[in-house]
Amino acid sequence: MPDPAALAATFCATLVDEWVRAGVRHAVIAPGSRSTPLALALTDRAELRVDVFHDERAASFAALGSGLATATPAVLLCTSGTAAAHFHGAVAEADLSGVPMLVCTADRPPELHDVGAAQTIDQDGLYGTAVRWFHAPGIADAATSGSWRSLAARAFVAATGRDPGPVHLNLAFREPLVGQPADLPPGRGGGAPWQQVVSPVAGAVDDADVARLVSMLDRQRGVIVAGAGCGAPAAVSALADATGWPVLADARSGVRSIDAAVTRFDALLRVESFATAHVPAVVLRLGEPPASKLLTQWIAASGAVEAHVSARPAVLDSDHHIAVRVTADPSAVCRRLAAALTGARGTPWPARWRHADAAAREATEAGFASGPLTEPAAAAAVVAGLPTGSTLVVSSSMPIRALEWFGPPRDDVRVLCNRGANGIDGVVATAIGAAAASGGPVGVLIGDVALLHDSTALVALAGRGLDVRIVVIDNDGGGIFSFLPQRTALDTTRFEQLFGTPHGADLLLLAAAHGLSATDASSVQDVTSFVAARGPSVLRVRLDRDANVAAYRSLNDSVAQAVATRP
Repeated sequence: MPDPAALAATFCATLVDEWVRAGVRHAVIAPGSRSTPLALALTDRAELRVDVFHDERAASFAALGSGLATATPAVLLCTSGTAAAHFHGAVAEADLSGVPMLVCTADRPPELHDVGAAQTIDQDGLYGTAVRWFHAPGIADAATSGSWRSLAARAFVAATGRDPGPVHLNLAFREPLVGQPADLPPGRGGGAPWQQVVSPVAGAVDDADVARLVSMLDRQRGVIVAGAGCGAPAAVSALADATGWPVLADARSGVRSIDAAVTRFDALLRVESFATAHVPAVVLRLGEPPASKLLTQWIAASGAVEAHVSARPAVLDSDHHIAVRVTADPSAVCRRLAAALTGARGTPWPARWRHADAAAREATEAGFASGPLTEPAAAAAVVAGLPTGSTLVVSSSMPIRALEWFGPPRDDVRVLCNRGANGIDGVVATAIGAAAASGGPVGVLIGDVALLHDSTALVALAGRGLDVRIVVIDNDGGGIFSFLPQRTALDTTRFEQLFGTPHGADLLLLAAAHGLSATDASSVQDVTSFVAARGPSVLRVRLDRDANVAAYRSLNDSVAQAVATRP
């Protein structure tokens, strides 16, 4: 009988070798015993950066951040039992955001299930429909060694296909867990992966499809809504130039610097006279939706014909209004439509949007220059201060809205945010994963509750050699709820109990406890200077929640006045 420890080691080394051949360069491990064979195989490969996280949830979001930044899956590994359950939040986000991940959970062998063995739960199908593929190959068997490379290749292909996302392999191991791998089953020549899938772009748009789109969309009063995955800036710009339609570009779109971009669209749509006078007849959505609820409501109320173009087949139609869904490369579709649509060329429509957006930008930037340090001013300063080529990871809740509504256009800074499930968990870990995978500077804009929620990601951050610059908006609680009807509908005591949720934590002491440089900001310049310097470090921006609401209201009032008085 073959040595079982050597057999398990060889099995794991084969999986890792195949993933390295496919292009995997990052592994994230949460420590444990049952996962030893695969952990050793991962750390044996010099091609892989391996990061170890004490907490499984932080580990899983770091793997998510790695895939989000590179579109290449990281291997995520944990031991058996409830450790695997802590991966679920990141797996759900990866599913909804289309982020590739190779999730490997170690498991006890079959004879230890249903007998009360320690650290043993039912891990088969643990993540349900959130994964692109689940497989439990069982205990490694020499008789099946010819299938090991195919297993690894299939997992990689499933994670990186037309609809990328997480794949779950549940890997059972018997003791002893430490062994030396024997010769691996032979792979393809020249270091090639075992399996490669070559296929055309999903949902290629033919001439008949283009003709139907043109007949539906060719109206003067059109707008383009651009989110993450909207396509190449040149392609989106070509379509905007051809049609004269404004591009309502969110912070993750990468097209906020093109001439047709309207970046203060949320503030403009709060000006009732402008919103009413600029109701569109058609709306072309590209990629993922922006965070602005007001934009969504305005489009829904307009009765406009809506079309959505995305490279992913996911349905993004929460209002059930989209008339046509096109699953194809948005850049290719934009170029095809640019050659066929007339739109608003030769009309005042594009100029009216540009002038209003310019007025809104001037008004808000003047407010930042002359006013106190506020949440939107801090968000704008973070974007302005980061070096060219940086990545900015933004928390859901208010930070992404502050950036989307008032951030300056900088397409040389990539903006990432976990907007699939819109949760605030794992933001710091996501940024750490992005920094580990990309190797460049990563800024983080986060709220205090989100930072506390992910505080275990700070463990060992000081020693990871990563440039992570964390700006935390600290208003001692859930700041977004102060914008909601609950704030005025409930008495202060009940509101604070359920929604304000003050925590009283000293975030600078928390950062210092993990060996991180930490300081307070008192001005916009402090924020700009902080994100221009190398991390890892933490900057706290202390604000009052009610004053924060007033700051947003003041900015929107200044936009309304500027638009009303613009010649």
